[in-house]
Amino acid sequence: MADDSRNRQHGSIGSYAAIGDSFTEGVGDPGPDGTFVGWADRFAVLLADQLPDSGGATGPAGEAHGHFRYANLAVRGRLLDQIVEEQVPRAKELAPDLVSFCAGGNDIIRPGTDPDDVAERFERAVADLAGSVGTVMVTTGFDTRGVPVLRHLRGKIATYTAHVRAIADRYDCPVLDLWSLRSVQDRRAWDGDRLHLSPEGHTRVALRAAQVLGIEVPADPDQAWPPQAQRGALEVRRDDIHWAREYLVPWIGRRLRGESSGDHVEAKRPDLLPL
Repeated sequence: MADDSRNRQHGSIGSYAAIGDSFTEGVGDPGPDGTFVGWADRFAVLLADQLPDSGGATGPAGEAHGHFRYANLAVRGRLLDQIVEEQVPRAKELAPDLVSFCAGGNDIIRPGTDPDDVAERFERAVADLAGSVGTVMVTTGFDTRGVPVLRHLRGKIATYTAHVRAIADRYDCPVLDLWSLRSVQDRRAWDGDRLHLSPEGHTRVALRAAQVLGIEVPADPDQAWPPQAQRGALEVRRDDIHWAREYLVPWIGRRLRGESSGDHVEAKRPDLLPL
């Protein structure tokens, strides 16, 4: 489905809070201090650049960002109900001009989950948020046709994505449509674990998020990747074996032990602070 939000215009955004799981926390995009950066942090910089300079704080590169404030409440591994319980109330308390809400992905990939049920719970949370914050931007799922560990879930993800778009229509939410972002279907957009975006992948999502709000961006998020040599079958098999040993087996082990990658992890930016 084509994304009709590309030309959507919004007023000046002076504050932004991101809620969600590892995708929004920024896993796969490590910063110099060891914390993750991610698309939401990069998107916040693009939002801040839209405000006139009022002599306020500066961003990571020293650029002036006036009085723009940003919070990132996302924590890796969180299921939808955990996000609703832990992060939505905090986002309502902060009451920013914009909230990005990406949740449900970890639920959908669990065996036996019903995307219709997940969508009903997601809609209740959107309705709750919409009454307390300026704008709620929702996020669809990725098209996983080329992701080995998630390819067989493409139908469930597509169903949930359709629900998210319908919910967005009902609550007048801008949609960060990742399903239609073709550039992230390239393997270079993904981290070695094949579950999280690479730094370049996160950058392209940030650019797309800015486009959704009608902000001019410095590069096209769907710009073609540079050509690369075709890999042989032996190299592909060797990569698959390495991936299974380094990422798949530990992931299965955590599931069997009832552990989450987000255990003992707290939000990296729980307050609305200047960049």
